[in-house]
Amino acid sequence: MSLNLPPVDEARLAQEWEADKEVLANLAANGDVARLSRPVDVSFKGSEKDFERVLTIASQFGFVELDREEDEDGDLFLFLECEQPVDEQSIRALTKKCLQIEILCGVEYDGWGCEARTGGVH
Repeated sequence: MSLNLPPVDEARLAQEWEADKEVLANLAANGDVARLSRPVDVSFKGSEKDFERVLTIASQFGFVELDREEDEDGDLFLFLECEQPVDEQSIRALTKKCLQIEILCGVEYDGWGCEARTGGVH
């Protein structure tokens, strides 16, 4: 299946980038080496029906399902994971891809996270 990915609203992308910079700064403060590839998780809020479409599309980009959770308000979240570095360029691409999935699937992108990698053995 070939996808035509929709354009992303530049203002929304800029807003997400502000949040991304905070996460990257926290990682750097913990000695993270951004170029090292590692598991990165992303989350989406939506419905079970929407999540099936998310999985179909996201799997084409190397994402695998980690978990599904319901919060105290009854909102459903889907957690996905991919393997990648967390340098600025990689994170900008990840965020854009997640916002495109949001548009295609009618879900709400809820951000990303990972553990710091300092170059030592884990």
